[in-house]
Amino acid sequence: MAGDYETFEKIYLDLSRQPGRCRFAASGMGWKPSGGDTFTLANTEIASAQWSRAAKGYEVKIITRTLGIVQLDGFEQDDFDRIKEAFKAYYKINLEHREHALKGWNWGKAEFSKQELHFNVANKPAFEIPFSEVTNSNLAGKNEIAVEFSTSDGSAANGAGGRKKAKNAAAVDQLMEMRFYVPGTVKKGEGEDGSDNEGEEMSAATLFYDTLKEKADIGEIAGDTYATFLDILFLTPRGRYDIDMYESSFRLRGKTYDYKIQFENIKKFFLLPKPDEIHYMIVIGLEPPLRQGQTKYPFLVMQFKKEEDMDFDLNITEATLKEKYEGKLQMHYENPAFQVVSQIFKGLTGKKIILPSKDFISHHQQSGVKCSLKANEGHLFFLDKALLFVPKPAVYVPFDRVSHITLSRVGGSVSASRTFDVTVTLKGGEGEHQFNNINREEQTSLEDFFKAKNLKIKNDLVDDSSALLASALDEDDDMDDDDVTAARADRGSADEDEESVDEDFQADSESDVAEEYDSAHESSGSDDSEASGDEDASDAEMEDVPEPDEQPAKKKIKTKK
Repeated sequence: MAGDYETFEKIYLDLSRQPGRCRFAASGMGWKPSGGDTFTLANTEIASAQWSRAAKGYEVKIITRTLGIVQLDGFEQDDFDRIKEAFKAYYKINLEHREHALKGWNWGKAEFSKQELHFNVANKPAFEIPFSEVTNSNLAGKNEIAVEFSTSDGSAANGAGGRKKAKNAAAVDQLMEMRFYVPGTVKKGEGEDGSDNEGEEMSAATLFYDTLKEKADIGEIAGDTYATFLDILFLTPRGRYDIDMYESSFRLRGKTYDYKIQFENIKKFFLLPKPDEIHYMIVIGLEPPLRQGQTKYPFLVMQFKKEEDMDFDLNITEATLKEKYEGKLQMHYENPAFQVVSQIFKGLTGKKIILPSKDFISHHQQSGVKCSLKANEGHLFFLDKALLFVPKPAVYVPFDRVSHITLSRVGGSVSASRTFDVTVTLKGGEGEHQFNNINREEQTSLEDFFKAKNLKIKNDLVDDSSALLASALDEDDDMDDDDVTAARADRGSADEDEESVDEDFQADSESDVAEEYDSAHESSGSDDSEASGDEDASDAEMEDVPEPDEQPAKKKIKTKK
């Protein structure tokens, strides 16, 4: 070697925005940008290295022993010989030249290495996915696996610390999710050294999913769990999940989906008594939201029975409790389940529990009211600084974003007077939220609360209340005479045919109508008298009674008059 090190200018570390100076020496590798912190890697950490075409030129990918993947991009093609010689002399490592597949096929073979998932097409790598960038994975279908990647908040930082955060923040457009379709079945243990499991088959997609979870360390190690809550009911997303609590994150394990959520992503934490007086709800606000396919869930909503008790012990040492969570957590809990879960969440996340405002009490002495948002029924809760509608879709409306609030009623019928609507209009033309079918008894409570929070109120209920009452009274007066006439007609009519005959005679004179009804009355009366007088007559005497088919002829004559 010409010197004790090799130096290269304008090299990018892990897709960083600013280039820096890269230097390879016998002690290790170093990278220093023009304005920033220096990154160093000891020679004992370098396990292998690869040379390939990349975004800004040519890339040297260094696979470390404990710190994941280190990417150095921006080399010239002519630099290959210098770097290869340096790696051989300094680290006793052969710099492998790798060519990527350029066929453009979307099918191939997935292989798991120690640090990456390789997708090979025609025995050449099409792309690689570092496990350190995988934040979540779930079975999206029978043969489909969804893989989610870290976002720009740097939540997936690994042993390299701030280097990974700089990498995430460097991207303007990011790949958020990738899906793999893995058909067929495989034998359990197939391909594993020393495995004796034969004949037991499992889905190839399930094996892919389990391997990825293990390699990417999704959900951390089970032995590091501080607390585990089993079979917790979630209203959003719907289903039952097991909750594993760790030092810096928690994990939701369901039958289909599996999520790992960092505590730093929790922005709001609510504890709400449901107006049914039976349940409590714990609501967790997330940023970025939880994603389930194309659906985003900015709020998680858990539901607990009010009378359900929980006896719980934390899986934590006394030393750790005193060192990190003094005054925040305790070793043993024996309280209602909603209190235990909320207290442990509060202690681990450091987030304040937001309760309903004391300034609002509904007509039924509750902290919220029942209503609907579009086609979804739920409850609207009144907080000190915001409104919150849960469970689905969960809507959080801070008061500082509210332009004005309108109380109105849909339609003008008397039945609509039992309920009213609240429309919350946002500032800056951001739209509005309309909460429908609120009980009319809650009107006064809502108005007092909005006034206490200095919110502008437009009350359309006062304007139409007198007119609505007057119309209701007019309808009652108009219906009195009609009801009496209808009652009399109903008493004298036998069926619908009589009503149609009465309509036919509306154009005739009153005398004709009277004669018609008089004759009908006489004929019916004579029949009745004969029937009453002959009750004790024999069957032979009853044969003298005129046949029923004579009656229609009699009616025909009368209708021709």
